[in-house]
This record gives sequence, structure tokens and C-alpha cells, in this order.
Amino acid sequence: MLTGDATLPAFNTKLGDPYATSEQDRLAVLEEILLSVPHIVKMLKAVRDLQLPDAWLVSGGIYQTVWNVLTGRPHFHGIKDFDIIYFDGSDMSYEAEDTVIKRVNSTLPDLAELLEVRNQARVHLWYEQRFGRHYRPLDCSMDALTTYAARTHAVAARLDDAEKLVLHAPFGLANLFGMRLVPNYSQMNPETYAEKAARMKALWPELTVLPWEGNN
Repeated sequence: MLTGDATLPAFNTKLGDPYATSEQDRLAVLEEILLSVPHIVKMLKAVRDLQLPDAWLVSGGIYQTVWNVLTGRPHFHGIKDFDIIYFDGSDMSYEAEDTVIKRVNSTLPDLAELLEVRNQARVHLWYEQRFGRHYRPLDCSMDALTTYAARTHAVAARLDDAEKLVLHAPFGLANLFGMRLVPNYSQMNPETYAEKAARMKALWPELTVLPWEGNN
């Protein structure tokens, strides 16, 4: 497992090669990294204890935390927000979502300014107006991961009642550990991909950005 900054580059190379080690090894290292970061553990416990339906910590707060650990940077380097998602189709009103946002923020007041809490059951109600593209209704929180601009972004974590970390990465974790940004063509948004890629490359120069080449 991780034994200090001096071993990280070699570990990164091995874990980033899909043929050099197993996905189970990558999951184990991801678990070790996340559970070593106090504010990540704090968020995971808070979300679990609030008992929000189908709730997860996803995307940037996870993969950017990993990149910071792998490159020896401060834990909060480059992290614009921490995405917390849940799925509640019983009430898809803005008011219900806002109530949940306030509950999460009040539970994590020291992190509230960095939290982005969204009910995935209602994303399709506002997405097209905001971004100008159709967005299909989702079936569950993890369905959302398949629509992210980059496959590398598609990673989620939550704590279960037995204090075990549950991880989900529909496209695998090799690109995350290899620090490769790879397009996800299931949602055609090359502009978003390019914008995110430019920001991330500036913050993590080690990142390799694969170009958006169309729906292939």
C-alpha cells in the first residue's frame, strides 16, 4: 500500500496501467487514500448519518483528492467543490432540494461553502435550460456517473452502516490513477470537456488530456 511520497510515482504508473494490476488493487488504494483524508471521512459520515436516499460523494472531491495525494500537493489544492448527490423521486421540487441542501450545510458548516448538493431525480428538469442540451431522466444516483463529461470523473463513494466504504466507478479507475482525462461520449458536451480539461491541466500539469474526437 502507500508508504510515503517517495513511492507515489511508481505506484501511480502501476495503478494507471490497466494491465499492470487489478481493479481490486485500485479500489483498495482508493479506499486507503479517501479514509486517510479527515475532511473526506467527515463528509462521508455526515451524508450517511443524514440518511439521504441513494446518497454519494462523487467526482471532483474524489479524483482531485487522489491526484493531490499522488503528486504531494495539499488536499484542497484545485478543488472547487465537493459534489454530494442523492436520488429522491418522491418530491422533485426545488423547495425539497433546497431543504436538503440546508440540512447538509448545517451538518458540515466548516465545509458548507464548498458543498454542491443535488437531487439527481430532478436534474432533467433544469439541465437543458441551463446548458442548452437535452438530459434524460435518471434512474438512480449512479446513473448520473455515466453522463459526466470525462470517464475519469465517474467515481463515487459512500459509507454504509457497518462503516465500510462502498465505491463505484463504472469506467474503472485506471485513468484516475494514471492521471488521464478521457472523454465520455454518452453525453455530447465537448465544450464542457474542453473547459474542464484546460482548468485541470493548469492545476495538475502531470495530467494527460485525451482530445475529444467525436462519438466513437
